[in-house]
Amino acid sequence: MTKLPALLALFLLMLLTMVMPPAAHADSGDIQAASRSVVRVAIFGEVDGERRMIGHGSGLVVAPDKIITNAHVVEESLHNESITFLIVPSQGRESYSATLVKWSPENDLALLQLQGSERLPAASLLLSSVPDGSDVFAIGYPANVDIAMQLDEAETMRPQTPVKTRGTISSGRSAKAFDTILHTAPIAPGNSGGPMVDACGRVVGINSFGSTNENGGSEFYFAISVKELTAFLRSQKVAYTSVSGPCRSVAELTAAEAEREKAAREKIEKEQRIAEAASEKAQAQARRDAELNIIAERDNRLALSGLLLLLALGCAGGCYALFHAERALHGKIAGIVGAILTFTALFIFAGRPGFADVADRMADAETPRQAAAQSTAASTASADNGGTKSCVFVPERSKVTVSSTADVRFNWNSSGCVNGRTQYAPDGGHWTRGFVPGSDQQVSLVHYNPADNSYRIERYLLGLDAMQKAQEARRQFNVKGCSGAKDKAERITRMNQSLRDILPPQPNELLVFACEDTG
Repeated sequence: MTKLPALLALFLLMLLTMVMPPAAHADSGDIQAASRSVVRVAIFGEVDGERRMIGHGSGLVVAPDKIITNAHVVEESLHNESITFLIVPSQGRESYSATLVKWSPENDLALLQLQGSERLPAASLLLSSVPDGSDVFAIGYPANVDIAMQLDEAETMRPQTPVKTRGTISSGRSAKAFDTILHTAPIAPGNSGGPMVDACGRVVGINSFGSTNENGGSEFYFAISVKELTAFLRSQKVAYTSVSGPCRSVAELTAAEAEREKAAREKIEKEQRIAEAASEKAQAQARRDAELNIIAERDNRLALSGLLLLLALGCAGGCYALFHAERALHGKIAGIVGAILTFTALFIFAGRPGFADVADRMADAETPRQAAAQSTAASTASADNGGTKSCVFVPERSKVTVSSTADVRFNWNSSGCVNGRTQYAPDGGHWTRGFVPGSDQQVSLVHYNPADNSYRIERYLLGLDAMQKAQEARRQFNVKGCSGAKDKAERITRMNQSLRDILPPQPNELLVFACEDTG
């Protein structure tokens, strides 16, 4: 009797699994980018007179020179002055010394300071809430993985990619001591102090502890919430990076942008077809009007010439009669008038327009309309292509991972020059420029589309090797300053393509801004 409810529950669980929609797909590139900010926190102390690693945890870079970890990871240092910390990053070849700045056992957080001038890529903290049931990933250095791989101490001290595990969030179940997030992404000793991130690689918590699996129960895990973390960082005056907004798929957003641009092009093409049809109709009407005007003018000239000739004949008859009446002076006057009328009639007749004049008449009529159209087009082009642009962030078309979404303002020139110093190159209806900073591990492709006044930033968060390749590619091209010269645009186009050849298929961040002309 006791088995029937269990079987029924299992059947219902299978049915729900079949009908429930699949979990949102996480981009592995985003999780890999988040891993750049995860470090191993190695703890060294005296063991039988020798300096040895006596334990380790994980940590998160929250500022270029500051690491967050769990308080329980570094607690031993409070009781043993010989304890030192070594920060082993996930990439590169170096490890760095660090000192303890703040220990906060009430929320299991601790802050470490890198020594020297070392700088590591900082993570971004997600300030907005994550929906219940969302995918999350724990990133860190579980000790049981090191043991399974039979790594010795020297090998664990080398930079290596952290371990990622996947689970889901169960909202509304916080620990009593401090604000935590319950999740199912497996963690183990060594993961402590490492981040829990969402599917876009943004930090939503710091892994701290887990439940026990006594009596065959399932294990669950707890991460310190970003709310607790940001309050702690503010108390230590740490300038951290924070973002907000839902996690979106760049592939879907890019496809939507392509559809939007396609629709815009189709609209422009339709308007051009309508304009061309209207122009053809107007030209046909103009030809008909010119032909009718010529016919009317010919008829009027023929009628006037005939009338003048009749008058000239009358003058000739009068001249003859006056001479016979011996009124010679008046006869001469009548003859002269008749001659003038005759020549005038012949001149008017000879000057009548022909149908070969239709094109000239149409051109004369078209010139004022073309001038007005050109004036309108020039005005429109000036509004679309030149002047100061004020651009507002469009969240529904964007994916925010690491960057600010503040308004963007720049001066645009129709030759592709921004702010009088940075040249962009034509790129399939857009103007595009690649940017490779010398310090941050990120590359940006920035696009401006004058047709719809949109400004778009595609940002790629790269590992050290890819970043070095991007910097080498950038150094091959001298593209400083603004110039509308063809060779300058070609160099920028080649540079952009060289960067695309190195970059991943999808950016980690996509920011879209809608621009307006402000001057």
